[in-house]
Amino acid sequence: MEHCYYHLIYGDKLLSVPIRVDPWLTNSMMKTFLFVLLLAATPAWAGDSIAPKLDIGKGGQCVEDPKLMRKTHMDILRHQRDETMRLGIRDPRHSLAGCIDCHASTKNNSVLGGSENFCQGCHVYAGVKIDCFECHSSKRKTVAEATK
Repeated sequence: MEHCYYHLIYGDKLLSVPIRVDPWLTNSMMKTFLFVLLLAATPAWAGDSIAPKLDIGKGGQCVEDPKLMRKTHMDILRHQRDETMRLGIRDPRHSLAGCIDCHASTKNNSVLGGSENFCQGCHVYAGVKIDCFECHSSKRKTVAEATK
């Protein structure tokens, strides 16, 4: 058996109490500690998963930085909605129709309809419900519709 010391502070005195510990127990405790530490660190090693393959429609230069848009596009759309509904200010740069015009699929002219479609593909990947299109159209306006 090995001696380990258990330190106690009693008032202004430091007391060291020797405790006999079986080396097997010490090794077992160390292995358990390392296992728990490894288990806790596993999510940090997971890293990023593979992003979905999307048909980005027209694409090109977005109105904002793509990293910013991934994180805050819903806040930008809500702000735009509030300014339009409450103040009558229409900014085509941050409108939902503008997003759809650029990002609607070249195959079905929509941002919904499959895992390769821009909005649906990312929202399914992130596990987030899309509620914009309960009221708004998910399809790009054709030239004939836009001139009416």
